[in-house]
Amino acid sequence: MTKPALSTLLEARNALAGTRLWVLTDGKMGDLAQCLGVAERLGLSVIEKVVKPRAPWLWLMPLSWRIPLLAIDPKEKPGASGSPLQGPWPDIVIASGRRAAPYLPAIKRASGGRTFTVFLKDPRTSADIADFIWVPDHDRLRGPNVMPTLTSPHRITPEMLAELRNHPPEGLARLTKPRVAVLIGGNSKDFRFEAGDITRFTEALERLAQSGAGLMATASRRTPPALEAAAHAVITAAGGYFWDGSGENPYRALLANADALVVTAESVNMVGEAVSTGKPVLVFRPTGASRKIDQFLRGLEEKGAIRPFSGALEDYSYEPMDATPAIALELARRYMAFSERRQ
Repeated sequence: MTKPALSTLLEARNALAGTRLWVLTDGKMGDLAQCLGVAERLGLSVIEKVVKPRAPWLWLMPLSWRIPLLAIDPKEKPGASGSPLQGPWPDIVIASGRRAAPYLPAIKRASGGRTFTVFLKDPRTSADIADFIWVPDHDRLRGPNVMPTLTSPHRITPEMLAELRNHPPEGLARLTKPRVAVLIGGNSKDFRFEAGDITRFTEALERLAQSGAGLMATASRRTPPALEAAAHAVITAAGGYFWDGSGENPYRALLANADALVVTAESVNMVGEAVSTGKPVLVFRPTGASRKIDQFLRGLEEKGAIRPFSGALEDYSYEPMDATPAIALELARRYMAFSERRQ
């Protein structure tokens, strides 16, 4: 008998209750966060699996995934002695990161075709590598099993933000309103913070502080020391909060307690998480350019979600943008159809 189509996340959670799920990455936190975000929206318990392929298999990924002996490190072949990938095989495996991509068809084979395979982001190879693939709109991969969305999956939820607003950390609760979260990224392959960028950014922050806004900031592991030091000096001099690196990063609390957000443009994840709040998001562009990131930012501008950061606080509204529930629901629908065909 055909099961009814899933139309809500609650229905998906009920339908997938008890489903065995693996999350597979090479340990990169950004990849892991996206996988966990989707799994958590489905209410599923997660078994985390990490692969660390050695050279020369590392160099061959993922283009040779169709040739198992070349595509994956023999020590990590699913089912091999000492491999981190052992049965019982999962009902669903969600993977992200190019190094994890070739393991999906290997897990599919090892499970006798019973595992539903999911890949998040463009695997840079054929869409046939997984049963279901999510990609951001700015990637070109398309196919009947590919779902593109403007923003990426993440672990930020309305419930989480509400809880953190009700119980803000001490350092944030004392700040005057409007509170502005300053989310500072850093250098990437496409963007870099040169001396002039640091000056522009800190001068804009000074103008924002002088307007009466309470600034609260966190830096990332990619933040250049000169940028972090300059921003720290401006924000603390204005009586703001700058995370000192001790304890847990208050990043989520900043999102929850902000009336507006300033985000550096090179981080698709940070900008995407910021617009999930529905609050004004002001984006600072350092030196550089990227076709993909430019397309992403243009899409958000067209939706009215972001504006450039020049030091002035802007008041506007838009519908919070979060593709994670839609991605999770589509995964559940496709898994249920896969399960029916398998029976």
